[in-house]
Amino acid sequence: MPRMSKKRKEEWAFFLNDRGRIAYNALCRRCVHNCKQSFRTVVIVCPHYHSKRSHRPP
Repeated sequence: MPRMSKKRKEEWAFFLNDRGRIAYNALCRRCVHNCKQSFRTVVIVCPHYHSKRSHRPP
């Protein structure tokens, strides 16, 4: 795996984990959309995510 340049590391600093790899939020890991959020985020707001628990029966 090639190493990241200094400039790229600075751009992705919010996404890098302790091993220096890009890590996404648990809800974003398997999402097909490109609006991925960092693993450091606590509150996630995503227009593409719909929780099964929030569905109201008719």
